[in-house]
Amino acid sequence: MAAKSYRRKPIAKQKSNSISKWVIRLFAFVFIFSVVVGIYKFRDGFLYYLGFKTDKYSHELSADERKLADIRIYEVLHKHDDKAIGFDVSEYQSEIDWEQTYHIDESFELSFVFIRATAGKNKTDRRFKENWKASKERQLIRGAYHYYRPNENSIEQAENFIKNVKLEKGDLPPVLDIEKLPSKQSIDSLKVGLRRWLKKVEKYYKVKPIIYSGESYYTDFLRDEFSDYPLWIANYNFWRNNLEADWLFWQFTEKAKIEGIEGMVDLNVFNGDKNKLLLKCIR
Repeated sequence: MAAKSYRRKPIAKQKSNSISKWVIRLFAFVFIFSVVVGIYKFRDGFLYYLGFKTDKYSHELSADERKLADIRIYEVLHKHDDKAIGFDVSEYQSEIDWEQTYHIDESFELSFVFIRATAGKNKTDRRFKENWKASKERQLIRGAYHYYRPNENSIEQAENFIKNVKLEKGDLPPVLDIEKLPSKQSIDSLKVGLRRWLKKVEKYYKVKPIIYSGESYYTDFLRDEFSDYPLWIANYNFWRNNLEADWLFWQFTEKAKIEGIEGMVDLNVFNGDKNKLLLKCIR
């Protein structure tokens, strides 16, 4: 009877299978490690949510989206409980019950508010006057901002803001909100226009305006020429927990819920406590 022959697996194939298994294990480890780190990083937020937020979903977001938003909001506020917290509004929030706007989840005091006043060369926020007056009565530290339209005349935009905003002692400096790139001019021309707006507004109010922009936009287009202006930076990155040293304000979410305000609201952290914030106000 002939001896039975056995075929061995090629060595190269055995090595390939071993490498594939090793790669899969590595990816699994990295994934599990990332999840663990994420849970640890936002442990206070998860615990807070599990304890207090199980039945408070917003209709604007899905349940899971609302959960993640609330976890991050609590985590950031918890890490900055020694700093002043505020929000910003415009006509898009409709009518506001200002007497309800004292806290976030009854835990974090709201100390200031930025209110949109104007946009472009001729737009006035439909609710600016009532919001401006009501926030003062509510005893919030208030500030007004202008939404800059890159393709419109910068001097006319500055005049629009000046005509509609009467700043008083105790108000925050005026804010220039720049978020869009121009479609009819170069970046250099945009910068000239921004500088003209800032100079005209500073001359009128006798205080240096604040620049508001997204972090990437500011870094890519504005930082080199406008680093001498106070910054209000928007960055909603889920993994960012702290503001930079040169940020005066950090807008860290657009998904907050505040009693008395319909829909979602932007939240901001000031780089200091309320007493320090008062020192930044007009005197």
